[in-house]
Amino acid sequence: MSKKKRSTGAQPSEKQLQAAATGSLPVLYGDIAGIDIGSREHYVALPPDRGEPVRHFGCFTPELRRLIEYLKTHRIKKVVMESTGVFWVPLYELLEERGFQVELTDARHLKKVSGRKSDVQDCEWLQRLASFGLLTAAFRPKPEITPLRAYWRHRDGLVKEGARQIQLMQKAMEQMNVQLHKAVDDITGLTGLRIMRAIVSGSRNPQELASLRHPSCKLSEDDFVAALTGTYRSEHIFALRQALEAYDFFQAQIERCDETIQAYMANLPSRPLTEGTTLPKKKRQQKRRKNQPHFDLQSELIRISGIDLTRIDGINALTAMMVFTESDIDVDRFPTEKNFASWLTLSPNNRKTGGAIRSTHTRKSTSRLAAALRISAQSLWRSKSAQGAFLRRLAGRMEKPEAVTAAARKLACTIYRMRKYGMAYVDKGEAAYQAAYEERCLRNLHKQARRFGFELVNTASGEIVP
Repeated sequence: MSKKKRSTGAQPSEKQLQAAATGSLPVLYGDIAGIDIGSREHYVALPPDRGEPVRHFGCFTPELRRLIEYLKTHRIKKVVMESTGVFWVPLYELLEERGFQVELTDARHLKKVSGRKSDVQDCEWLQRLASFGLLTAAFRPKPEITPLRAYWRHRDGLVKEGARQIQLMQKAMEQMNVQLHKAVDDITGLTGLRIMRAIVSGSRNPQELASLRHPSCKLSEDDFVAALTGTYRSEHIFALRQALEAYDFFQAQIERCDETIQAYMANLPSRPLTEGTTLPKKKRQQKRRKNQPHFDLQSELIRISGIDLTRIDGINALTAMMVFTESDIDVDRFPTEKNFASWLTLSPNNRKTGGAIRSTHTRKSTSRLAAALRISAQSLWRSKSAQGAFLRRLAGRMEKPEAVTAAARKLACTIYRMRKYGMAYVDKGEAAYQAAYEERCLRNLHKQARRFGFELVNTASGEIVP
């Protein structure tokens, strides 16, 4: 029986690394250079047949241009570098503009042979492994999606900073014993912001502050007055004012970022809609929900991708945007849905010792998309969809975090199939999923019974189950 081929995302084996160290492997790529990236200097190693020692260049733009001319002079066509912080970004973009084939390599794939650790040896080792074809490139979206990903990541940072200011506002009021967070569900809602702005403007009367509440608030006026009766010390008022001003600033920044994202997405080409996919109808003006974009993001995503990922239960427009910005519009880089799920680190990482699996925990990852899919999976606990039934069934036989990860992997595979084959998602519902599961269990019972020479009998009727 033939052995399975090693997947494209696998790390080099120890035997391959030792063979690379001794130079006994055939060279697959000749015109390739390795660059060790640093915060102050970049070390460049050319192929041995170029007869050049390792050279180092500074991090200033003129030095980066000298580095590129150096590579051009020595007929280098492909460049491999390690992903070190953000120091690689300027050089990567300049090399890409000049027509080089640039590959970014995951540091985990660069296991060193014992005793090899210096900037000079690092770039030589990088060049050698790449020339033998032992390194795989880290995922980078297409050039037209890369700016959109940068905008969206920046927006995500602004949202997190705004959330931090909400915590500071709540802390300041807690220190004043103003229990606003117990009187309203959201202190940054209409009622909460009105009351906080009145407090920093000088109002201290609980009756006056309670009169600012929205008529739909469930808490009575007397309870509001009790909750808003506090000490109102000056140092806490100052902290509240600073946090509120910072919150307003970040909200304004998010709105400006949304305008930039909308303008950039408007220039992206449209794609034909897949069968069964339609643009959402324009609804009457509704109140914008917190952290939602200031434009119709769902319609723009459908226009540029041709599919509607929000039809999947648990996936909203924000998660769909994360999918496209982090993994590109197309999925050509991932041959199968298993490769896609493995790249997201949502697949079991089987660790075998002596032929026995000792651990199946998923690999640690900082993937933003994997985290977003886990959050989407957590929202399915009460869902009446097939995805929700799948999550609840798994939670009955394993720990909840593991069930959430498995449900996130199922969402990732569904997203992959929609993007790969242009299918429109149709939810079969909880009842259909349960019926299919019971039929599958019954079929497996039949197989086991026949294997041991038995038959299944219906205990209610006494008849043999066909």
